[in-house]
Amino acid sequence: MNWPTTDAPISEPILVLLGPTAVGKTALSLALAERFSCEIVGLDSMQIYRHMDIGTAKATAEERARVPHHLLDVVAPDEEYHVARYVADATRACREIIVRGNRPLLVGGTGLYLKGLLEGLFELPAVPEAVRGSLRKRLAEEGRAALFAELSQCDPESARRIHPNDTHRLLRALEIFQATGRPWSEHLREQQVRPFLSKVLQLGLISERDALYERINLRVDQMLGFGLLAEVEKLLALGYDPSLKAMQSIGYRHMLQFLQGQWDWDETCFLLARDTRRYAKRQMTWFGNDSNIRWFAPSDTAAIFACVEAFLAGAKRE
Repeated sequence: MNWPTTDAPISEPILVLLGPTAVGKTALSLALAERFSCEIVGLDSMQIYRHMDIGTAKATAEERARVPHHLLDVVAPDEEYHVARYVADATRACREIIVRGNRPLLVGGTGLYLKGLLEGLFELPAVPEAVRGSLRKRLAEEGRAALFAELSQCDPESARRIHPNDTHRLLRALEIFQATGRPWSEHLREQQVRPFLSKVLQLGLISERDALYERINLRVDQMLGFGLLAEVEKLLALGYDPSLKAMQSIGYRHMLQFLQGQWDWDETCFLLARDTRRYAKRQMTWFGNDSNIRWFAPSDTAAIFACVEAFLAGAKRE
């Protein structure tokens, strides 16, 4: 695994723009980048996949022409991509941007990726393929609830922080326990970690709920109008399995359900908008627990610029 542990933390000031989906990060990120000589580094767990543009709301060609963007289209939908790889890619991108005389601006809504950059990584033990295969077979035969009940017995601390529907982390926790005989939570407590970024300004965009939900509904309508269904059909034609983690994300799994005859079109559209709103709510719950984020309305451009200028001036004095 490519663990970026040999270099000292990046000490140059770095900007981060956070917020739920559809809140208005893209427009503000471009304005920030042009005003403060930034290059944008994606902070999104879906935009790293190639061939998945509409459903992930990637920056358009025109937007990328205005400001350089990094960590888009990094891997194919069937390639594994995890937080450790993201941290390695993001720190490398930030260092290259700084060498060019520009400033990194991280933009997105994947809190776990940012957590890895700011708090460091926990290196987990290797898991034999036999253990991994056995658990996946049991998942298919016994179901997720049975495995979650088992995790609650062998590692209750991890069970409390993992959602019962989070199959990836559920399997990971059980893999570690079966491979080592010790709970994942115990491994985490023993490791010393360090951050990869040391001087960061976190800007958060927040919107009144009804206004955000209206923006989300509009975003969904636009994605459907831009051809989200055709994008999913193209992915299937390229041979990507519908069961892939990337294909089961919001938007893509909804189109698959429609193509498989599970839902009619009206139901598909309704559930896509509903699930996107629920995802935005989960994002805000995650970010709401971080007291280091400075929150602004998307229209508070002047106040945001003033906050960035004060941060950069303070960093320069230091």
